[in-house]
Amino acid sequence: YGDHRDLHLSIRRQRQMCIRDRDEYVVSEYFRQAEPNQIVVDYPIGKEFWPKFGEMNSEQVRDLQEIRFLQLVDKAWSNPFYLRRWTAAGLEPGDIIGLDDITKIPTFSKSDLMESVERFPPFGDFIGKMNWSDGQRVIMHTTSGTTGNPQPLFYGPKDREIQNALLARAYLLQGLNHDDIVHSVYGFGMVNGGHYIREAVLHYTNALLLSAGTGLETRSEQQIDLMRRYGATVIVGFSDYITKLAEVAKKQGIDPITDLKIRMISGHLAEEGGAAMSEAWGGVECFDWYGVGDTGIIAAEGPDHDGLYIWEDAHLVEILDPETGNVVMDGEKGNICNTVLFKDTVYPVIRFDTKDVSTILSGRGGLSLPFRRLAGFQGRSDNMIKLKGINIYPTGISAILKDVKELNGEYFCQVEKQAGSDIMTVVCEADEKNHTKELVDRIQQLLKQRLGVALEVKVTAVGLTAEKTQINARQKPIRLIDLRK
Repeated sequence: YGDHRDLHLSIRRQRQMCIRDRDEYVVSEYFRQAEPNQIVVDYPIGKEFWPKFGEMNSEQVRDLQEIRFLQLVDKAWSNPFYLRRWTAAGLEPGDIIGLDDITKIPTFSKSDLMESVERFPPFGDFIGKMNWSDGQRVIMHTTSGTTGNPQPLFYGPKDREIQNALLARAYLLQGLNHDDIVHSVYGFGMVNGGHYIREAVLHYTNALLLSAGTGLETRSEQQIDLMRRYGATVIVGFSDYITKLAEVAKKQGIDPITDLKIRMISGHLAEEGGAAMSEAWGGVECFDWYGVGDTGIIAAEGPDHDGLYIWEDAHLVEILDPETGNVVMDGEKGNICNTVLFKDTVYPVIRFDTKDVSTILSGRGGLSLPFRRLAGFQGRSDNMIKLKGINIYPTGISAILKDVKELNGEYFCQVEKQAGSDIMTVVCEADEKNHTKELVDRIQQLLKQRLGVALEVKVTAVGLTAEKTQINARQKPIRLIDLRK
């Protein structure tokens, strides 16, 4: 499977399948294979969500997970990536007979997938044997490359549409209405983000979508004009850029509170919970959700704002100690490790260590759903910097800087070696009139008080961090620049 000739043959077959005899013309096999009507029965959304899960208990959820998990395990044994890794770990078919055995299975991370790509170019052996490709539609995207080279992402029609339905489930639970106009700032190109949101909104809601993309795809000033011109009521995307758009509106003489009609924001909130973004948009209700390209949405905040409910009919989440790989107790921080219970067409995702840090909240949330809850994104363990024995998460700096009123929230952290020691400098933005030693000293004191270690601080002019963070071009701004490498 090194040259993946079968995959290229499959792509040619897909083209041919779209042009059959004219008497039997089919637009695409995609939806025939996806079976969307069955998807919303198996993974209900909207008004069908509550009748199924409102009456279900956690034991029934686990029973459902076990059935779907064992189907994945059977699929994995025919996948070259899992076969070689599981065999190397001493596993044999039949060793995994239930969820209680899941910790016997070795985890994998993006580095393992990229190693697979390097050994078996161009797609890696994790996409499996090519027997699935005979007549099977294949969707390809890549990751953004935030933590390195982009990773290829593959989906079959069914698991792609389940991901779409689960995202729509979140939007509808959070209050999206059929007459909303949704302004999306997720990026397009090869990355999954913008396409994923577009498909979820168009396939499983009746809302109108403005797919503006990032600031590189549609200038920030033009995005504000689009929102005003077409009466956008909901914004979806990453909090850093959405917060910036409020400032862009003000510079254009447009009040984001009175001149625009935004009533709801849903996306990926900063670690302070999106308070700064909500304030910038006049106190609108903000909702968080979490997922990665390999998995689709995993968990979403509900109207109770009491953590992110894990879609446990579709995902099995473990929290792992970043150093030992062992499962930690509820309430303890660790890496989110996810098993996608429905992804079995192109390749399964079993015990994927995302390296994203979070916590399982104890007890049941305010909605009394049978699902456990995540605390939300709390940093990345592979972006963690250890200074004098203290773990520093660069994305967590945002929650501290928001308490300094002179700053606009834009920043990045730079780490370098000086005289044999690691030194971190926080570069942040403020109006030039505020570039004072008193402000720098105050920020340093605040950071030391909150983090327990001294950091260097540099205050720069508004807009000057954008070249480093690439906030206008990327869905996820760069917050760490490591010059030690």
